[in-house]
Amino acid sequence: MPETNASRSQLTLICIVLLVVWIWAAIAPLSREDWLLENLLVFAIAALLLATFRWFIFSMASYWLLAVFLAMHLYGSHYTYAETPFGFWLQEILGTSRNHYDRIVHFSFGLLLVYPLRELIERLARPAGKWLGLLSLTFVMALSSLYEQMEMLAAMVVAPDLGTAFLGTQGDQWDAQKDSGLAMLGAVITLLAARLVGANRT
Repeated sequence: MPETNASRSQLTLICIVLLVVWIWAAIAPLSREDWLLENLLVFAIAALLLATFRWFIFSMASYWLLAVFLAMHLYGSHYTYAETPFGFWLQEILGTSRNHYDRIVHFSFGLLLVYPLRELIERLARPAGKWLGLLSLTFVMALSSLYEQMEMLAAMVVAPDLGTAFLGTQGDQWDAQKDSGLAMLGAVITLLAARLVGANRT
């Protein structure tokens, strides 16, 4: 369990906030079938965190980063990624040809999740020197690529009729490559920021 009452209180708050967002997202989503598919990721992450909580506890910073990412994903699941109001608002402001909310979330996958992954690698594998950052970046790239493959298989096997809505390609043949590239970019930014912060502390 977390070492302090403050940590336990923060974890409780995180769980409550995510539960509220999940309930909101579950009420009359734009596409119930797409919502169910998108929530496979939420269920998988939640189950993994619960199953490993007794022997591996992340820092509170990592839990908050995970919570922010899951909340963003739940928001997208309610509307489908291609139909989010926030994405349409950005599209109008920036004058883009598509709703870019899915790209924002893929970028956030690297930006927000590389820190918890770095923490996991550091504590379990204990790599030396620059290997920690390199392995963390590689882990994000591998997971991003794996998710694109799982997304494709889920669309093909579970609900072929939801392919366009679930994949959110919006007519872009390079959508998967751009998504993975943005995840890598987000991870690089976080790793550089962490390195700068670490350097300033020494």
